[in-house]
Amino acid sequence: MITGAASGIGFSVCELLLQNGFKVIGVGHSKENCEVAYKRLMDKFPNADIIFLYGDMIQQQEVIRIAKDIKKYLHENSSDELFALINNAGCVRSWHMTSNEGYEQQFALNHLAGFLLTHELFPNLILGKGRILFTSSGSHKMMKMRWKDLMFERGYHPLLAYKQSKLCNMLTAYTLNERYRNKGIAAYGVDPGLVNTNIGNKNTGWIVNLVWSLRKKHGVDSTEAAKTYLLLCTGEIPPQELYFGFLKAQKYSKQVNKENADRLFLLSEKLCNIMYSG
Repeated sequence: MITGAASGIGFSVCELLLQNGFKVIGVGHSKENCEVAYKRLMDKFPNADIIFLYGDMIQQQEVIRIAKDIKKYLHENSSDELFALINNAGCVRSWHMTSNEGYEQQFALNHLAGFLLTHELFPNLILGKGRILFTSSGSHKMMKMRWKDLMFERGYHPLLAYKQSKLCNMLTAYTLNERYRNKGIAAYGVDPGLVNTNIGNKNTGWIVNLVWSLRKKHGVDSTEAAKTYLLLCTGEIPPQELYFGFLKAQKYSKQVNKENADRLFLLSEKLCNIMYSG
């Protein structure tokens, strides 16, 4: 299953997965977007096995609701097994906005939503000896965790908030691997590179919108970025490396270490009011 599946990288990943015989659960933000995406995919792959769910994953109650629907579907159609979870949903914000829980929205969607969804589906992933992919970014290499102000309440900076959320993706994958590799779980951060999508044009101010509109023109098509996700979802033996981009393992930041990863994991459990087992 993949979040952020109705457009951009997520949609292209759906295309490649269906083309390679996968059964897919897609999650998008709105009913309208999901209906359009579903029709486009079915027009291209008439025999595709795909369903779409939708919800605002910035809000934790929506993540839990979606997870409940997914677990019901897996129970009825897949013997409760989930082979791969691709946490791809993300956003950019020009100003400080918060979720219903009071968390800065880039932190809430880009990090906590995937963290919480992974927890809710973890029994299914264990059964499926699943692979967990987080859409990170090369920008994580230019950031340190702002432990004293994770939510950027004192001086909001859109780009730094985004970079931190992508570092969080890497730290989460690090801990999941360390704790659960012996149970068959494999977790990865994926760098899709600069991709021509509309992520910087959604719910952003005119400056961010303008900068992204100019920058994305130099990006690759989302289909190219999707190939790395397909690589990590195929092959009988999951790769051992943590960070992938452009179809191969990549070096990652020295900030991705056990101390930071353990600290973030514990804090994220508290912010989501959950506890991973094991």
